[in-house]
Amino acid sequence: MPMGHTATAQADSGGLTATEHRLANGLRVVLSEDHLTPVAAVCLWYDVGSRHEVKGRTGLAHLFEHLMFQGSAQVKGNGHFELVQGAGGSLNGTTSFERTNYFETMPAHQLELALWLEADRMGSLLAALDEESMENQRDVVKNERRQRYDNVPYGTAFEKLTALAYPEGHPYHHTPIGSMADLDAATLEDARAFFRTYYAPNNAVLSVVGDIDPEQTLAWVEKYFGSIASHDGKQPPRDGTLPDVMGGQLREVVEEEVPARALMAAYRLPEDGTRACDAADLALTVLGGGESSRLYNRLVRRDRTAVAAGFGLLRLAGAPSLGWLDVKTSGDVEVPVIETAVDEELARFADEGPTAEEMERAQAQLEREWLDRLGTVAGRADELCRYAVLFGDPQLALTAVRRVLEVTAEEVQEVAKARLRPDNRAVLVYEPTAPADETDAGATDENEEAAK
Repeated sequence: MPMGHTATAQADSGGLTATEHRLANGLRVVLSEDHLTPVAAVCLWYDVGSRHEVKGRTGLAHLFEHLMFQGSAQVKGNGHFELVQGAGGSLNGTTSFERTNYFETMPAHQLELALWLEADRMGSLLAALDEESMENQRDVVKNERRQRYDNVPYGTAFEKLTALAYPEGHPYHHTPIGSMADLDAATLEDARAFFRTYYAPNNAVLSVVGDIDPEQTLAWVEKYFGSIASHDGKQPPRDGTLPDVMGGQLREVVEEEVPARALMAAYRLPEDGTRACDAADLALTVLGGGESSRLYNRLVRRDRTAVAAGFGLLRLAGAPSLGWLDVKTSGDVEVPVIETAVDEELARFADEGPTAEEMERAQAQLEREWLDRLGTVAGRADELCRYAVLFGDPQLALTAVRRVLEVTAEEVQEVAKARLRPDNRAVLVYEPTAPADETDAGATDENEEAAK
């Protein structure tokens, strides 16, 4: 039977609670009651992402995300979608460097259906995995790559910058989408071995959030997941640690048919789960988080040399995080003009640090984003899984904002001075091969989405 503990609201958790339980087969279960609306969210994180892949077989984690929707022993073909949507729910799955997740939001009275569906494919997907489904989803993923990466403006920027920022052989050197050659090379036996290794209950965290009866929910989890065998063949991911700074600027010029010149850069920043990472998040928010940020005010409003300027953080737990700079130029402005202005602003910030007003605004912005995530049952379920898988404790999700609010202006200045330097970045410069249409010059790509 599942073991657990009593829910107790932690300080600075906004009154939110969560309990953790573990089945005999190793499945971790996190429950959080919320009776505000009659809905329930189910989220299942598997501790597998592209960092677990080996050379020559990139893209398997993402390919398997698709294969998980191709039927299982008792659910044929597209049945998972049909059953969830037919019951009034929504569902999807995503893949990142560090995890693969699957999730449903259901009317509360349909919770048992979602749990049964997730258990059926965790326990019996191999019964339905054959050459036909493998080829079908291989083609789907290759088309996704064409549509989101290869055939859209700036589509390969994330892939190129990741390859620059993390050296050859590093587990984060390639992105989850994988290469066309590796997708073609993947065999049915590769997929089966991948499933047996990673899609086991002792390599997963299941969270259920919303209008639930915890006792009944645990009974269903035990009923459907309890008989699934654990698997102990998983190897830990390769070490992703790197020096704090790159030690030199890496640079690539890309000539493509894009709407406007662009300057993109990835800065090596502290790992997620650390106070220094929270300080870096605040620094990037002050510098490039929205239309009140320093870079937007300098480049777009004052100098009018850019039509878009943003600076955001890609948090990573198993490797240095990335500070992602993205600037699209205005008209015929050359990239060196933009780069000089960016370096001036970063140097000024490192010398002076944030003002009290900037700190207050940045902390409020990150607090609002935290509240937005935890304010929905689906968002809370995802955050509980994230902290359980990556940091070992789902309760950390409920107090994350407290740690951000405790960071001082001096710490923000310190991380900016140490990391936001020209010798600690990989740079991508886009030069159009055809005259840019100024009406389209504001187009941007969603780099966070590309990381999925």
